[in-house]
Amino acid sequence: MKKTLVSALTTALVIGAASTTFAAAQNPFQDVPADHWAYDAVDQLAKDGVVTGYGDGTYKGQKQITRYEMAVMVARAMANNKGVTVSGNDKALLDKLAAEFGDELNNLGVRVTNLEKNADKVKWTGEARYRYWSYRDEGKDKKNIDHVSFRLFPTAEINDNWSVKARLTSNFHMDQDDSDNTKLSYIFAEGNYGSFNVKAGKMPFYSTNDDGLVMDDFFSGVQATVGNKVKLTAEAGRWNINEDANAKVKDGAEADTASYQGVQLNAEQGKLTGGLGYRHFSSEVFKKAKGYKANKDDADILSVGARYTFDKNWAVAGAYAENTDAKDYKKSGSAEIDYKGANKANKGSFGALVAYRHLGSNASLMPTFDTAHALFAPYNTLNEKGWDFSASYVPMKNTLTTLGYFNGKQFANHDKKAETLYARVSFFF
Repeated sequence: MKKTLVSALTTALVIGAASTTFAAAQNPFQDVPADHWAYDAVDQLAKDGVVTGYGDGTYKGQKQITRYEMAVMVARAMANNKGVTVSGNDKALLDKLAAEFGDELNNLGVRVTNLEKNADKVKWTGEARYRYWSYRDEGKDKKNIDHVSFRLFPTAEINDNWSVKARLTSNFHMDQDDSDNTKLSYIFAEGNYGSFNVKAGKMPFYSTNDDGLVMDDFFSGVQATVGNKVKLTAEAGRWNINEDANAKVKDGAEADTASYQGVQLNAEQGKLTGGLGYRHFSSEVFKKAKGYKANKDDADILSVGARYTFDKNWAVAGAYAENTDAKDYKKSGSAEIDYKGANKANKGSFGALVAYRHLGSNASLMPTFDTAHALFAPYNTLNEKGWDFSASYVPMKNTLTTLGYFNGKQFANHDKKAETLYARVSFFF
């Protein structure tokens, strides 16, 4: 009914009342595409009696309509000329139509400001997060850290296929009462065309197959993914090697930038998901890395991983990664058992995991774990192996709490004991 519903729509009104406006506008007779969401919106409004057709209440004809014809319908609904009260979902649909056809409505004399036109195209979400670490590694001074992050995630709709996404981040340490300037962690444009997705800008690494064992950070470049059940992803660009990414352990190497290329193949079959990946980095920093081959400025990292979900309560996962250009600390692995899962939208939901981690600094360049490898460690805590425990609970909607504990050894430091306590509270909005 999409095309027939609004077909002949008030042609007399368009020709008569709006003819002078058409003459002044650029390309006034542009059609609304047949698959445009506005047809469904008008269909729903018609069913609810908000939008009407000709005087006899019918819609006639089979043709696609123009943007100006659609704007006339929206204008009539906004004028509420039949005394229908518009509220709830109908009001939201009408506001969205008014934003979409704001230029045409302005030309018809119905004022829609730029703010009104674009308000529904920009959405903001956010997170306020507190994290606590207590590092109790043998041979090192105990270190406690209180850290707060505030994140904002704007998403701007460009059109039916493209959007822009970003993250603004501010950090500070409560125990030091310091402050940090807000920074733009990432920003990228994303296009979706069915089974094809493309991104350009600064964006997160694609890390599906190894579940963050190798890389949980951002790079500047392009990324393309094709497929549904089987997905192929290719990405390339540059990665900023900073202190968070093991610069401290690379024999005093200073921050640098590495060129990057990567490809991953992932598949889903029933309860089983998995894949493999290859990442190539090139930088002078690697020549100074501890446990590296002489004069090698490359990092070629192969990874493989899989997850099997038994039911709604239990799942197992494993991942392995190896840097073929390193001679030591070149392997990383993780084996994990998950129970349930905390969903921030569901009050009372909870989850727990137990895992064994082995993290070599030349394979796990920037892993995602908060205990076995921690972002703000006083000494870089990679090159550790041991048991990782974690439990999460949602005490109220959009509030997530987590407790974690790691107990293991520093295999690059005479197998001395490594121990970390971790706590987190996140508020989402």
